[in-house]
Amino acid sequence: MGGCFSDVKGGQQAVGGGGIVGHLGAQGFGGAGSAAGAAASGHNDAVEFFFQTKGVQALYTKLELSVSASKLRDRDIISKSDPMAVVYAKKRNGTLEELGRTEVIMNNLEPTWIQKISVNYQFEIVQPLIFHVYDVDSQYYNLPVKNLKLKDQDFLGEASCVLSEIVTKRNRTLTLNLHNRDGRGLKSLGTLTVQAEETVASRNAVEMTFRCHHLDNKDLFSKSDPFLRISRIAESGGSIPICKTEVINNNLNPVWKPLCLTMQQYISKDNPLIIECFDFNSSGNHVLIGKLQKTVAELEHLHQTRSGVNLVSPPSHLRRVEKITEGQLFVDGYVKKQLYSFLDYISSGFELNFMVAVDFTASNGNPHNLDSLHYIDPSGRLNAYQQAIMDAGEVVQFYDSDRRFPAWGFGGKTFGGSVSHCFNLNRSPTDSEVTGIEGIMAAYSSTLYNVTLSGPTLFGPVINRAAEIAGGSLSVNQNKYFILLIITDGVISDIQETKDALVKASDLPLSILIVGVGGADFTQMEVLDADDGHRLESSTGRVATRDIVQFVPMREVHRGEISIVQVLLEELPGQFLSYMRSRNIRPHFPDVVHASGQGTLYGV
Repeated sequence: MGGCFSDVKGGQQAVGGGGIVGHLGAQGFGGAGSAAGAAASGHNDAVEFFFQTKGVQALYTKLELSVSASKLRDRDIISKSDPMAVVYAKKRNGTLEELGRTEVIMNNLEPTWIQKISVNYQFEIVQPLIFHVYDVDSQYYNLPVKNLKLKDQDFLGEASCVLSEIVTKRNRTLTLNLHNRDGRGLKSLGTLTVQAEETVASRNAVEMTFRCHHLDNKDLFSKSDPFLRISRIAESGGSIPICKTEVINNNLNPVWKPLCLTMQQYISKDNPLIIECFDFNSSGNHVLIGKLQKTVAELEHLHQTRSGVNLVSPPSHLRRVEKITEGQLFVDGYVKKQLYSFLDYISSGFELNFMVAVDFTASNGNPHNLDSLHYIDPSGRLNAYQQAIMDAGEVVQFYDSDRRFPAWGFGGKTFGGSVSHCFNLNRSPTDSEVTGIEGIMAAYSSTLYNVTLSGPTLFGPVINRAAEIAGGSLSVNQNKYFILLIITDGVISDIQETKDALVKASDLPLSILIVGVGGADFTQMEVLDADDGHRLESSTGRVATRDIVQFVPMREVHRGEISIVQVLLEELPGQFLSYMRSRNIRPHFPDVVHASGQGTLYGV
């Protein structure tokens, strides 16, 4: 659910039916709304595989936490609070490591969030969890939850427990009292209920298209604004919401966009699902139009027979028995899907090829001055660029099969005396490749003595060069995917040209990691990252096919706020798989066995 927004369109967006399991929940978010996804303990195939090959193995059970709250404080004046929950793991040194965030629910003091939080349960370790609940201000409704700065939201309460307390409870459900951060105050701040379930390792998924016909109208001066909420019957007998459709305004015969449900969500084709149809109200008091209970197998049968089923209106204070309404639910589309993971591709022969571009513009400062980002310390202490090359290089070279990297510089006056916005670091006129991180470091140091820092800072030429290489591979081998690593101080001069290049490159097997060094204003980099949910648009009005940029501020890595491994690999599996899915490219071997046994699955 990479698109789990805080409250796009005032709560009318779909949640949980995208078919990409764990994409958002698998990554954490900086506690202060920092870029990239910080120090998550949720699941990410690329991160896990990296650590496993380093000999770091952990025996654990993958769990999903479902969170709900009751009797929350109302912090809004003319409406109710708009709550969001944030879950942290408390580390041994007392610091908090964010595991994930729920979506925001509008105007609701009794929220049941759909977005799950992934956590690895280790029997032999005490794993303290901290839960914070916030009232999200209306001015942030169109931001993804990962971009919300928590300090700007109203704090509603905190709860804490040890993960084993949840796991050992009957039905794996624990209710906690919410309190102030300092633990003081007698006033009740409500309760938080957490339920843990083991994740199901399966590639099976179904994509269903629902429509309703002749729904009851619940509005006086217009028609109802219907949406569906689907919940799974849990072993405890209660229900757990797994997704909801978007809202269709003013329509009694709605057809919703397809929902892709994974087996992890519906457990089995014979497990009962509760489908409820509501009339949306911006006040949060959604009116139930009707509901029904069907298994996935029964929904498949409805599709095959092209028949509908009547919604049932539950008893009310005016009517003691259920009422069968005239409104019917139909399953217009039903498609079985196989979901493949990032590791399925890597283990079946797909290759990642990395390219590196280093900023040699004058904004970095004179390399002879101590305060320059390019200053080479005679004592051997690494400068900002060397440190970024080493830190990022350890991660990126791990996934590169031959460890040969095209390495470029940009923004410097080169050997010919003119400013170049894409020149080979190794000074070769024809071959830009160097071997390993040591090759990049050597070429970088050598270039500093042979290039004059200049400008302006143009990203377009190096992005276009990388796109040329990625595009050229398509006629030869579809097994390759390319990652361009740009290391820069953050001051960019060709923002629109860069957007044009990124939009064009979004059709290619290419991702771009931008690593920011120094203390500059990285606002432009965050715009290119497109984490606000709006895809980049070119000067001709063309919209990017997909988001291919990930921005990493190294100063947050050095402050210990985020992990370089996790932040560099945070969005890569999703970007890689979005390309493979768009091209319908599958792993090469049939009946693929998941490389890690039970990894994060992405639809293709």
